[in-house]
Amino acid sequence: MNIAATVWWQAGTIYQIYPRSFQDANGDGIGDLTGIIGRLPYLTRLGVDAIWLSPIFPSPMADFGYDISDYIGIDPIFGTSADFDALVAAAHGQRLKLILDLVPNHTSDQHPWFLESRGSRDNPKRDWYIWRDPKPDGSAPNNWMSEFGGSAWQFDDATGQYYYHAFLDKQPDLNWRNPEVRHAIYEVMRFWLRRGVDGFRVDVIWHLIKDGEFRDNPVNPNFNAGRPPHEAVLTLHSADQPEVQEVVAEMRRVVDEFDDRVLIGEVYLPVERLVAYYGKDLSGANLPFNFALLSAPWNAREIAALIDRYEQALPLGAWPNWVLGNHDRPRVASRVGAAQARVAAMLLLTLRGTPTLYYGDEIGMRQVAIPAERVQDPFEKNVPGIGVGRDGCRTPMQWGATDNAGFTSGEPWLPLADDFATDNAAAFASDPHSILSLYVKLIDLRKHTLELVFGDYVPLQTAGDVLAYLRVYDGRALLVALNFSSEATSMHVEGEGGEIALTTELDRRGENVSGVLELRGNEGVIVRLR
Repeated sequence: MNIAATVWWQAGTIYQIYPRSFQDANGDGIGDLTGIIGRLPYLTRLGVDAIWLSPIFPSPMADFGYDISDYIGIDPIFGTSADFDALVAAAHGQRLKLILDLVPNHTSDQHPWFLESRGSRDNPKRDWYIWRDPKPDGSAPNNWMSEFGGSAWQFDDATGQYYYHAFLDKQPDLNWRNPEVRHAIYEVMRFWLRRGVDGFRVDVIWHLIKDGEFRDNPVNPNFNAGRPPHEAVLTLHSADQPEVQEVVAEMRRVVDEFDDRVLIGEVYLPVERLVAYYGKDLSGANLPFNFALLSAPWNAREIAALIDRYEQALPLGAWPNWVLGNHDRPRVASRVGAAQARVAAMLLLTLRGTPTLYYGDEIGMRQVAIPAERVQDPFEKNVPGIGVGRDGCRTPMQWGATDNAGFTSGEPWLPLADDFATDNAAAFASDPHSILSLYVKLIDLRKHTLELVFGDYVPLQTAGDVLAYLRVYDGRALLVALNFSSEATSMHVEGEGGEIALTTELDRRGENVSGVLELRGNEGVIVRLR
């Protein structure tokens, strides 16, 4: 690895903020940009290098900002254009990069483009969206399913055609085979890059191009009742089309017109298909998000196999990345338990590649059960009762033991967890053994340890439910050993041994290791080898 060629998104840690839930400054119960500015010192103390904001653009909020009605404005819920500029300046002033969510696959049905498109069949913007005639019997053009339940086709009475929506019917898909659409979105990107943003996370980037013949998707032979309805068919023709790589490469070229920026792609695909989004000769996304840890069985053997598959699938020179949580998936502390959440933190911050951390995971926030009358998520409303709701991972940040956890002086848009009085950032900041203190130590260690940033990943053979690997750079090595079991165990350490640099319990630093490394249940250990 050429250190001089390394850029900030390779050496840094990314922190995702869900703006509605981070900090409310005006008391309306919804987080805003001014609130984020006020919490930047916390992020600086945490040690992260970049913040990524979920959408903040004008929106009817049918899908809470992922239905955009104006790509170059700021929704009044979050503040003003001046507030955004102030956030950019404040973040950069504290050496934090700022990444925006770009949602190019679909717009709101209230976007002026779509209002024109549905105006008539011969409107100049008709082909900006995906319109198809009904089948002879009047039914939908094919069997494609919406990710949020039901058919992905919505009939428009006024013009007698169906439009396609991969998500809500209020989120019509843009036609990315139309060069005018591409140009318009690329101009949106340039607008924000000129405003100082440091890159984009591109929403559902693998959906952008659809099959030109609109063929039916094959039936999923492994579909089980109780799963989301859209899984009944395989998205063979409605997503991940070969031509999408041309679009990703074009987006990358737009980003590369500006210095020191990053293009991140949201891609929920097996790693063997995910890595195609790096593009030919790495001309695609800098970081196609690797979400494999979000659904992997939580044991050492499965995780080890996953890491190996990913490392082997990466194109030559591609920079890896790892994600533990986001706004669409259950909280890691609830998925794996509070004790293993510490092990997960050590895993995330010691694997090779860029780590992305979801707000609140650094204080062990848990999935919150949302009463039926408080449900906001349209996915849960459309497909109730099978556990697809995303509200539980989007609850307000737990800042302190004060009213509403210090998030707002008003009524929070989502209910808070019932543990916020004890499990909060203020309490954990003063506890040297808290999970927050662990994250601070891990991020700091990674930031100042060449082996963790640039080192090779070398898996080790272990017995039991222990995952162990080396991070090796320039003749130096760190051993990472993670016990996925609640039972104590040990592992052999070859060579001259070493000294413990960090443990998940933050209590064995400096301990000598020679021959055998003892691991307590649910413990992770980093050893600086001699």
